[in-house]
Amino acid sequence: MRIALFITCVNDTLFPDTGRAVVRLLERLGHEVVFPEDQTCCGQMHYNTGYRRPASRLAVRFVRTFEDSDAVVVPSGSCAAMIRDNYPRLGGSGSRLSRKVAALAPRVYDLTELLVDVLGVTDVGAYYPHRVVYHPTCHGLRMLGLGDRPYALLRAVRGLELVELPGAAECCGFGGTFAVKNGDVSSAMGADKARHALETGAEVLCAVDNSCLMHIGGVLSRQRAGMKVAHIAEILASTEKDFGGAAPARGAGTEKEGATR
Repeated sequence: MRIALFITCVNDTLFPDTGRAVVRLLERLGHEVVFPEDQTCCGQMHYNTGYRRPASRLAVRFVRTFEDSDAVVVPSGSCAAMIRDNYPRLGGSGSRLSRKVAALAPRVYDLTELLVDVLGVTDVGAYYPHRVVYHPTCHGLRMLGLGDRPYALLRAVRGLELVELPGAAECCGFGGTFAVKNGDVSSAMGADKARHALETGAEVLCAVDNSCLMHIGGVLSRQRAGMKVAHIAEILASTEKDFGGAAPARGAGTEKEGATR
């Protein structure tokens, strides 16, 4: 299958290893991954702060860039949800944009959806010898409805021990611009999520959104908690040859400390 990668702003700017992991994983499974160079921001930040006209322009650009793709993989639950749930609201009923979005949106997938629903795999041949806890991000849980897909993929990883996160359905407090506008509340929510993660005794916290991992990882880093964070793509792309003494996941907050202080 020929799959187009929409890398997203956060991943492209701060976490390029996630994009590389997606490519490595999908190519290992026998698929071709392409990277349309005209891609840019999905417009989520603009939409969430009321700038609908710039968001609409970005939606038009996204559709133009990806409309001929067989499938589009988005390693960010929040950006995938923006495209599928909010783009239809930008064009208005019956508009050219809304028609084009309606045609493209069913081919836009979070990585776990693509693997389980489209490619029909849960065992991707991964190896990751660590105790892992999964945080179901708000967009993945409530808007995309990822459900058991990430858990099924993680359970099939050899060497991985998956443990349950207390209060899993609670928001981590990042919320993009929410963390900027409501810093104190965001910090408190991040601290709660970090505490629940540490209660599990896991070595690694993973999720489908690096923005949430950046936020929680910042809390863990400032606490010097020792827990690492990793995007689920990085875990699923790992094999035995990746564990020749190198660190399995980036240190919590070592790249970026998070959105709040």
